[in-house]
Amino acid sequence: MKVLVTGATGFLGKYVVKELVAEGYFVRAFGRNKAVGQSLVSDQVEFFKGDLSSKQAVEEACKGVEMVVHAGALSTVWGPWESFYQANVLGTQHVLEASRTNKIKRLVYVSSPSIYAAPKDQIGIKEEDAPTENHLNNYIKSKILSENLFPAYPDVPSIILRPRGLFGVGDTSILPRVLKLSQKIGIPLIKEGKQLMDMTCVENVALAIALALKADRAEGQVYNITNGEPTPFKELIEEALQGLGLPIRYKKLPAFLLGGLASSLEVLYRVLPLKGEPPLTRYTYYLLRYSQTLDISKAREELGYEPRISIKEGIAQYVQDYRKH
Repeated sequence: MKVLVTGATGFLGKYVVKELVAEGYFVRAFGRNKAVGQSLVSDQVEFFKGDLSSKQAVEEACKGVEMVVHAGALSTVWGPWESFYQANVLGTQHVLEASRTNKIKRLVYVSSPSIYAAPKDQIGIKEEDAPTENHLNNYIKSKILSENLFPAYPDVPSIILRPRGLFGVGDTSILPRVLKLSQKIGIPLIKEGKQLMDMTCVENVALAIALALKADRAEGQVYNITNGEPTPFKELIEEALQGLGLPIRYKKLPAFLLGGLASSLEVLYRVLPLKGEPPLTRYTYYLLRYSQTLDISKAREELGYEPRISIKEGIAQYVQDYRKH
């Protein structure tokens, strides 16, 4: 059976390709990075260079495959709306259209639990707790609009996954940013770092995707995916940095000051406008201040999902790889 994987040259995508190959699937890896794409090629993997914003490219990529994993996205906390619209909203629409045209047997869409983000503690969030709107940033807005496309395609057997806080070897986002903060100005610490966070080893997300491709009860459903190990923020940070043998620098700040700074920086970057990403955004501030954990009981029950790698093991693997470089 052949599966198309969009975003195959990205952090998650490479793990998805590896997992599906191990499961015996043939994979068509779709992505923009030719060098990475070629490195994935094997007896079971072929590479298709393309961009999600191109309807023609997506249509071509879908020909001759039976299932699709749509993991490709522009995933960052800051950027112009048009970029997010083209990659995430229009790109998802192109995947849905191509899946309909080619009578795809199953489409697994990788969305994001960032859509739950709110200025409050949230423990045990269920899938149905998702807001209908959230304008905190353009990425979140694009993910909600993308999910909202699916009801118009009832003839496309689809499943939506919302994996939380992906990290692992090859991570270019979460742990590298923490390291940079610690080394430069110190990690902002609110409430003594006791707020709970949910993270997910990237290998576990790839496992959840593989399970979603074949789960009988999953069609038309949405699933939260995490490691199922809510952990205090400070504990997570110290587990990683101590393992790396790096000094841990905290900067204790009043919550109201950090929140005000985040809002001011966003206004400044938007109005001037300044290049790049603000050093602190409201989304990051929410992550630093509020507890947020997800209920994954539905994925456990209906997908048979059980995390394969623990947070501690995932951090140890990252540390081991980091020390090689």
